[in-house]
Amino acid sequence: MLDYHFILDNLQAVKKNIADRYMKADADAVAALFNRRTEMITALQGLQQQRNANAAAMKGKLEAEARSRLIEEGKQLKERVAAAEGELAAVEADLETAARRIPNMAHPDAPIGKEDKDNLEVKRIGEPRKFDFESADHVKLGQDLDIIDFDSGTKVSGTKFYYLKNEGVFLELGLVRYALDILQRKGFTPFITPDVAKEEILEGIGFNPRGAESNVYVLSEEKTCLIGTAEITLGGYYSGAIFPKEKLPLRMAGLSHCFRREAGAAGQFSKGLYRVHQFTKVEMFVYCLPEESDRFHEELRSVEEEIFSGLEIPFRVVDTCTGDLGAPAYRKWDLEAWMPGRNGGEWGEVTSTSNCTDYQARRLNIRYKDDNGKNRFVHMLNGTAIAVSRAIIAVLENFQQADGSVRLPQALVPYCGFEVIRRKR
Repeated sequence: MLDYHFILDNLQAVKKNIADRYMKADADAVAALFNRRTEMITALQGLQQQRNANAAAMKGKLEAEARSRLIEEGKQLKERVAAAEGELAAVEADLETAARRIPNMAHPDAPIGKEDKDNLEVKRIGEPRKFDFESADHVKLGQDLDIIDFDSGTKVSGTKFYYLKNEGVFLELGLVRYALDILQRKGFTPFITPDVAKEEILEGIGFNPRGAESNVYVLSEEKTCLIGTAEITLGGYYSGAIFPKEKLPLRMAGLSHCFRREAGAAGQFSKGLYRVHQFTKVEMFVYCLPEESDRFHEELRSVEEEIFSGLEIPFRVVDTCTGDLGAPAYRKWDLEAWMPGRNGGEWGEVTSTSNCTDYQARRLNIRYKDDNGKNRFVHMLNGTAIAVSRAIIAVLENFQQADGSVRLPQALVPYCGFEVIRRKR
């Protein structure tokens, strides 16, 4: 979350940022609660000083009447201190609740807008393929190749679940290993993370575990959740830590399943594998010094570009508008791959990378010691290396052939062990 003093000193800018992001938060309430908290702390400290003075006076030689008076005064002070501490705790809880609703400040260059149509294209790599035959979408391709089974997924688990089978299994594993090999060469430490995290970790990262708008599967009896991304488990890994400055930066790569409710997601743009309740993803995560986070944000984006360039898939990079940023993000880049089967041919998001500055670090209390020995909050960044379900869409639709088979990108052949997936129906 934002620093309380920053909110107070930049109240109008914070309120404008909330409006630009189309979010609901009350910065005025945070400022008022913070001022009230400051007054209460001062008053509590005064009572504590009186209590200490009373205790010191009790140690001297006193007549019975004076001692009795001090004892009574001490009892009253004890009650007043306890009451003041209780009132302060309630105000601090209200302050934190209100402050957690305020999003991170957006980068000055982030496009102002409400939704993804307002994102700004900044780069395009490759040209969309033009077919000399009637192309199919990934749903039909997956069924004809007998590598994706949506019907059985729905029967066994419900809508937006699926089975991968035959070459589809090796395609998923190949995409994962392809991405991990690139990340390991670039100094990322690989992890396989838990698929479950405590609610407090989700809240620290900036996810809302509960409520009508939540996208999270909650395991209510355990106060835990199924994760929607390894950003949660990688970000929680060092919660409460204080790093020596020389240990930074830290680059991590996390392989996990991802679970998302995707409530209300329906229609052409969500069909097939594009929005599902469970998928596999390799996530990048960086902890770094504040002055280095812009540079690492560019590094994460360049890794994503390298991965999809290596897969020979046309894509574009967009600067995400303020209304489409998640609350923790200062700036976010999206990579959108060309998907020929998406509404007759459109761009579809396949990766994103966000610089969350110190927003998550404040909530999770992750710090480093600066050159003066002072504890400061680290900056935290995340980025998708490969979201397998959407990468499969892009591979199948871009590399389909006239006979209904799909040729694999050359980069995947060594990992999958075959060059072509052929029709079985």
